[in-house]
Amino acid sequence: MGVTTVFATYQLALMVVLPLFGNLSDLFGRRRIMITGIALIGASALVFAFAPHVGFLYVGRILQGAGAGLAMGAATASLIENNTTSSPRFASTMATVATSTGLTLALFISGFFAEYLPLPLVWSYIVLLALAAASIAALLFSPDDKPATRERWSPQAPFVPAGIRIGFVIATLSVALAYCVGAIFLSLGAHMIDQFTHTENTAIVGALLAASSASIGLTGLFLARFHARTLIWAGTIFTLVSLGLMAAASVLQSMPLFLGWCLIGGIAYSLAFTGGLGLINRIAPEHHRGATLSLLYLLAYTLQAATAIGVGALATTTNLGTAVGAAAAALGALCVVVITLAGMQAVTARRIVSKPDGQK
Repeated sequence: MGVTTVFATYQLALMVVLPLFGNLSDLFGRRRIMITGIALIGASALVFAFAPHVGFLYVGRILQGAGAGLAMGAATASLIENNTTSSPRFASTMATVATSTGLTLALFISGFFAEYLPLPLVWSYIVLLALAAASIAALLFSPDDKPATRERWSPQAPFVPAGIRIGFVIATLSVALAYCVGAIFLSLGAHMIDQFTHTENTAIVGALLAASSASIGLTGLFLARFHARTLIWAGTIFTLVSLGLMAAASVLQSMPLFLGWCLIGGIAYSLAFTGGLGLINRIAPEHHRGATLSLLYLLAYTLQAATAIGVGALATTTNLGTAVGAAAAALGALCVVVITLAGMQAVTARRIVSKPDGQK
């Protein structure tokens, strides 16, 4: 339970930062808010590297969540606004590939460092601090995108612009599906590997976990040509398959099934996340884009935090198999909701198109 509560502290910090400060990049420019967010992530690396006891892990996760909350929406909006390609889906695809690349390297390198280098709890965070510093330096040399006219900032209540609400719900639930399955994988994946293989080699554990995130990135490379709604449909179906593999791997304690879950789950994540982000990027009005993206991330991370805490509590009070089975059932139901909403919207769109112009 302690592992999952530390994990979920990140999401809880996001849930505070996103509704209060999600519109900052709309007011002060994407670049400045990204720099601020990355600086907080760099500060979290220092806290983790030199944490004297577990309480500091919660502080580090709060800083990480706050930094990600500021940087994430701003970075996604910046990708859209600086897209020089002919593909309108470039931003969502790049967000998927960038996320998976960072996660793959983090899992693999941290496992390798923990197994083969001295001070295993320090070096991974030194690397994170160096990457944060390099990112800030690159942003400092990039053009300033401060708006010509600046409005006065005030905390903004989360809202969805009129006319996009059904699309917003579908996009948010699609991203949330990816995040929730990812929460199970990151919070319980290492325990499942230990149960199946009884290995204590953290390099092997890190490499196995990195296989899923590598699958996310490789899939993302081929998604720019597909429509966002197609990706959402495919992502939901692949998520259902991955949930079946996850539950079967837990019940049978099968490493081949676990690897199947890693690969199919990675494909599902890439499809669902890219599709959801692509849909919201297309329908969100430009002057509210940062705030709309922040609300999407807020709701998706809220569901992810609930998933992480829920499976952790179940795994502690019952057993790992019960927790995984309950999570598979709950997320399977969420898949059905996404399929139903997407189907209803598709039917409505076809009816509108089929009506004569005077009846629309």
